[in-house]
Amino acid sequence: MIDPTMRLPAEWEPQAAILLAWPHAETDWADRLQQVEATYTALVAAITRFQSAIVLVANDSVRQRAEQCLARHCLPASRLRFIEIAYDDTWLRDSGPITLRGEGGFVLNDFRFTGWGGKFEASQDDRIVAGLVERGMFRQARHQHIDWALEGGAIESDGRGSILTTWNCLHLRHPTLERAHVEEKLRNTLCASRVLMLDHGYLEGDDTDAHIDTLARFAPDDAIVFQACSDTADSHYDELARMRKELESLRTANGMPYTLHALPWAQPIIDEGRRLAASYANYLIVNGAVLVPAYGDAADNEAADRIGAAHPGREIVQIPCRPLIWQNGSLHCITMQLPQGVLAEPPAD
Repeated sequence: MIDPTMRLPAEWEPQAAILLAWPHAETDWADRLQQVEATYTALVAAITRFQSAIVLVANDSVRQRAEQCLARHCLPASRLRFIEIAYDDTWLRDSGPITLRGEGGFVLNDFRFTGWGGKFEASQDDRIVAGLVERGMFRQARHQHIDWALEGGAIESDGRGSILTTWNCLHLRHPTLERAHVEEKLRNTLCASRVLMLDHGYLEGDDTDAHIDTLARFAPDDAIVFQACSDTADSHYDELARMRKELESLRTANGMPYTLHALPWAQPIIDEGRRLAASYANYLIVNGAVLVPAYGDAADNEAADRIGAAHPGREIVQIPCRPLIWQNGSLHCITMQLPQGVLAEPPAD
């Protein structure tokens, strides 16, 4: 049963904080830890210019390392908080809470996290939301455990009842379910009125099975920002062209076509013979700004300009994300926004 008072906010609505987890030697970042720490440092420094960042740390030594990396930026102490908790890796978009808000407070949707369909160990990540609840991090929020696999990167919300997703990802998570059943589950758990599901779109090097946040993103004023491919010789060209046609055929809840913003295509980035998934669509919206991935590519600035055009009135800040795509994700994948009002006051030191 859908609760008409609840909804999944759009990412551009007011936020309390951004949640992320610091990489360390026991995560998959171990081989290139210093490079990825530089990205995390730039990211946290950018976030705290605009709002709070909550950084999960596995233990005290990881916290000390994070503090050491961040010390050079003189960050405002009131906007940085550390919470000690166990985690397998740092992809909090997929293991963090999917937070609904309504007239009476919030619901922390805690879907089952399976390591993207059992590809990786995820037992500690699957307990992160419950662990944060136990630590008293939230207020006026009901923790709702849902024994159904869904990752935050697999869904986009316009804040008004529309969910954008991809069939490939959800079908692979739930191969025995019919499409109608999957859509019904999304509507019920996310309190949505409709589900827009794409059949096309993928990126080489992406092990999430086509998360929507690497392909197409809702933007204000009935717009969609999407990753295009202009290189006819590239292996992505046909599939992303088909995705574009799908997006052109979508209609808003009022029956109008969406305004589409196409993102430029970065040149292939190859690492030890493996192509990496360099998507500009994997950006993060914060209060007053949009943090956009930069890959050291000639298209970086054009991508930032186009994302800025889709989110007018916000400052655009580029974050060096090339180290992140080594592990098949980017900026949006390692973060999760928390809506304004959901956080409890942190305990006094």
